[in-house]
Amino acid sequence: NIVAEKICPFCRTPTPTSEEEMVKREKNRMEKDDPIAIYNQGCNYHEGACGFPQDHDKALELFRRAGDLGYAGAYLGIGNAYDVGQGVEVDKKKATHYYELAAMKGNALARQNLGREEGMAGNMDRALKHHLIAVRSGCAESLNRIKIYYSAGLATKSHYTKALQSYQTYLGEIK
Repeated sequence: NIVAEKICPFCRTPTPTSEEEMVKREKNRMEKDDPIAIYNQGCNYHEGACGFPQDHDKALELFRRAGDLGYAGAYLGIGNAYDVGQGVEVDKKKATHYYELAAMKGNALARQNLGREEGMAGNMDRALKHHLIAVRSGCAESLNRIKIYYSAGLATKSHYTKALQSYQTYLGEIK
């Protein structure tokens, strides 16, 4: 019985067998301005993982660089940092700014966060719009939030039905 070696679908080389090899490859990708590699390196600094010291300033610097190169998840990471105060002072306006940048680039979790913030502020029309967009991208938490709004009388049956249909469409597309 021959076991096939795992091959990277992008570079067609065997997948890394050690953490050191993985970090080395990520550094090579960073030198070529690969935004996902830059973001991953930022996560290593943020968490203090893969032998990197925990350094929130360095993490945010790398997240900004990855975001500027087009990676929406990096802006979500910055928004989360400002939202909860990880390595920076809590700043809801900055968090919202970065969530908006990520949402405009198609990040469903950032869109869901914007919906949550609008809902907490009592802006139900805006909250529902954000959540409906997130549901179309497969965000189950936004679907659940719309269900809660509907149960509390803050959303209509039409909103909830539309959310359920959108989520079903999403599930059908990824099947």
